[in-house]
Amino acid sequence: MSGKAAFAPAAGTRLVDVVSVQSQVAYGGVGNSIAVPVLQALGLQVAPVPTVVLGNTPHYPTMHGGALPQDWFEGLLDDLEAREVATRARHVLVGYLGSPQQGLALARWLDRVREANSALTVQIDPVIGDHDTGPYTDPALVPVWRDHLLPRAHGLTPNHFELEQLCGRTLRTLDDCADAAAGLLGDTTRWVAVTSAAPETCPPGKLQVVAVSADGRETFEHALVPHPVKGVGDLFAALVGGRLVNGASLHEAVRRACDDAVAVLRHVQAHGWQELALPRHLARNFG
Repeated sequence: MSGKAAFAPAAGTRLVDVVSVQSQVAYGGVGNSIAVPVLQALGLQVAPVPTVVLGNTPHYPTMHGGALPQDWFEGLLDDLEAREVATRARHVLVGYLGSPQQGLALARWLDRVREANSALTVQIDPVIGDHDTGPYTDPALVPVWRDHLLPRAHGLTPNHFELEQLCGRTLRTLDDCADAAAGLLGDTTRWVAVTSAAPETCPPGKLQVVAVSADGRETFEHALVPHPVKGVGDLFAALVGGRLVNGASLHEAVRRACDDAVAVLRHVQAHGWQELALPRHLARNFG
């Protein structure tokens, strides 16, 4: 739906902290369907921009929906710019993209809004795939992530598989992951947090996150909760980004994101849920 409003809205403060650009599902807990409630639980106001709208994730027998038409996607971004939302927000979180064309348009939009809002931070979660599934997005997105979006990001949250795809080589050890992550740091990119790092060398029953910044390298170990729900990476990215917006250090943001993700997964597992969701009693502890 489009068209000009019959009257101008009253002037006032635009209360948006985070613009979250990623997928949306009617049923499930991936993309904005989990990131928005997480960010809101952290006390942040969110403007969600869908890249795809689906009935559910593709691992079900049926699925309907698809990528937003390109003109709709660009129009949503333009509307946020016109309403001065993006030039007043503090953070942009980018996840699942529906096409390479979306990524290129997003890169141009980020340049425009950051020119008007130099304090805006950008976090990229370069959704490509995972070890258990392989790639599940268009392979043509890899060079778009690598060449157009990652250089515009202040922070990155790839998983191990995605880091391998971005750097073009196999990574066996934690040092391999840390070296590859450090290679993504630059004039703009200040930090990288790699989830499910070095799975071949991880202790049984554990997962590892490697965080790299100009201040050094750090490894975080947390429990592996065996549950096949989708969207855990989206949950983690929102927890890290939201806490950074609220003033946490990278160490604190990653450590608490690991703990919170484990708590959520244990609750989901204990209740036999087939999709990721944010229990209210845990959300109250996020602040």
